[in-house]
Amino acid sequence: MTRAQLDKRPADVAAMFDDVARRYDLTNDILSLGQDRRWRRVVVDAVDPRPGERVLDLAAGTGTSSQPFADRGATVVPCDFSIGMLRVGKRARPHLGFTAGDGTRLPFADDTFDAVTISFGLRNIVDPDAGLREMLRVTRPGGRLVVCEFSHPTWAPFRTVYVEYLMKALPTVARAVSSSPDAYVYLAESIRAWPDQERLADRIGQAGWQRPEWLNLSGGIVTLHRATA
Repeated sequence: MTRAQLDKRPADVAAMFDDVARRYDLTNDILSLGQDRRWRRVVVDAVDPRPGERVLDLAAGTGTSSQPFADRGATVVPCDFSIGMLRVGKRARPHLGFTAGDGTRLPFADDTFDAVTISFGLRNIVDPDAGLREMLRVTRPGGRLVVCEFSHPTWAPFRTVYVEYLMKALPTVARAVSSSPDAYVYLAESIRAWPDQERLADRIGQAGWQRPEWLNLSGGIVTLHRATA
């Protein structure tokens, strides 16, 4: 059994992200060969934020994913349980309302947001299904959910190459560029253990969201799931 399959203690996962916060954005850029920027643009388009809407950006980290929502006129709340990430984000983007919060116990009232999104963070919540239910609770009826997460490449030969990269090359590259390379061993394991596109869509529906659907990006390396409250 890998570390990613063990129960995730929130304090341990938060501490791991505290350790990587300083060079997190740079490391992601390098490990994804710059594709993370494209993925985030697709997320913003899928959320389709409108001026005056309230958007909750969960697992927002340093706020890189949050800024585009503000640029489109929405009121965005970047929320993360890593205080280290929030501190780095607040220094870089003091105009954003960074908020500390656990994905299973969000510090917001019912029906607060027009849209909720989470990118590359659902698998790090100690109970992802509870997290999905919490996201539904704080979303107004008819509001939108967008989940961007690593998934399973759809072409079998490429899937084999991808898993090899995850478990061998990713930690090696991370040692050269990350402030906490051991964290990327956990992240690689958590990606490999994560459910595929259809199973995640089923779990989103079981959490109470309506009409879950998905869009594969980069051949299924990343998948965008959408649903409505």
